[in-house]
Amino acid sequence: MTPEIEHATAADASAVIALWHACGLTRPWNDPASDFALALREAQSSVLVARGEGGITGSAMVGFDGHRGWIYYLAVAPAARRSGLGRALMAAAERWLRERGAPKLQLMVRGDNTAALGFYEALGLARQDVVVLGRFLAADGTA
Repeated sequence: MTPEIEHATAADASAVIALWHACGLTRPWNDPASDFALALREAQSSVLVARGEGGITGSAMVGFDGHRGWIYYLAVAPAARRSGLGRALMAAAERWLRERGAPKLQLMVRGDNTAALGFYEALGLARQDVVVLGRFLAADGTA
């Protein structure tokens, strides 16, 4: 059975952010509430959610910068893992990006997250020969 995946609304914020925390996706320098609000506010981004009996069971933040499509915060509730929900969320995110003309999708995975790397590689994503560089712009080290 294919889960129903839809666009999140502002009313979903606390449930989605709780899911991100439960999945270990948040970091002190990123404010997930700001990330969620910005994704819903901008026309070239969204948060896709899967709803189960207990509420939101999965999410994927998508965005298109005009050059590349990006996926962030792909999360599946621990109780819903290995059910195909992650694959369904990735397929929905890819559709969203294709509909906007994104020529390529990209995402970042922490180097020590072998489970996530294996999941994405099984979906046909390949490691790219790039190095990600960054700098915090806020004086307190927050994004």
